[in-house]
Amino acid sequence: MTEALKTVHPATVRAWVDGWVISRQTPAPVREPWGLRVDVGLPGHVARHIVPDPTPVTIERLTGVLTIPGTWLKLCAPAAAVAPLLPERWSVKDLEFMMTTSLAIGATARTAPASRAYAHQRPEPPAGYTLAVTTRAGVTVARLLTAAGEVAARGQYAMAGRTAVVDKVETASGHRRRGLGTVIMRTLTTTAAAAGAHTGVLVATAEGQALYETLGWTLHTPVTAAVLTH
Repeated sequence: MTEALKTVHPATVRAWVDGWVISRQTPAPVREPWGLRVDVGLPGHVARHIVPDPTPVTIERLTGVLTIPGTWLKLCAPAAAVAPLLPERWSVKDLEFMMTTSLAIGATARTAPASRAYAHQRPEPPAGYTLAVTTRAGVTVARLLTAAGEVAARGQYAMAGRTAVVDKVETASGHRRRGLGTVIMRTLTTTAAAAGAHTGVLVATAEGQALYETLGWTLHTPVTAAVLTH
């Protein structure tokens, strides 16, 4: 287990959680011996426990004291390492991927990979779409709108210190495979860099990971999500 988690940085995990609670407008995270707890308070998502170092002892203790259905675990480890340690009442979900990227404006073309050159170049929206960027209550949202005003793609970020935590990136089903996700991501990172962000962090699905890798994001740690079903 220690070998699998040797590259996980608690500060990166903490920044992701701090930005996520702003983005989702939940209460601030609470420090626990095993990591962080967020009291989300939604049906099916009562609380989440984020564990940067999910050792067998930690998992045994957590699953022994957590009893409320709708409680989630976010374990910073591959499913193969932690899923066998979870009791049957825990349902393991699709693997997620915590990813990071550098947004420092000082990075030059000589020192930064070409795939990251987008970070400081605000993209133009594709023909037929209008880009709208708004900020409210600490959350910056980028939307691509159709001529009829429908949201074709969107995404948002919140700042945690100098880290931009990207969240809720999605493209409507009728508008996929047109590069809209790329425009949204480039808009978010450009805006965040201009606001002083040095680093970006997000948690992606497998499908999202493929896109973000082409944009210069790299894997920080796999994240295994599990929910207490009964």
